[in-house]
Amino acid sequence: MDFYCPIRKLVIEIDGSQHYEKNAVEYDAVRSNYLEGLNLKILRFSNGDINANIEGVLMKIRSEL
Repeated sequence: MDFYCPIRKLVIEIDGSQHYEKNAVEYDAVRSNYLEGLNLKILRFSNGDINANIEGVLMKIRSEL
């Protein structure tokens, strides 16, 4: 988890290039299923999203909060 808001049960993940490797994709899927089983909402953004569209990322986070 890169950021976690316990009051809103919101997890924010920021994925670098290593998250797109086969083993990492599988690991992230298992981990996301586990977190969702704890009734947590996960927002996932790539580094590219952050760098190219930070306003869009912030709007999505605000809409979830």
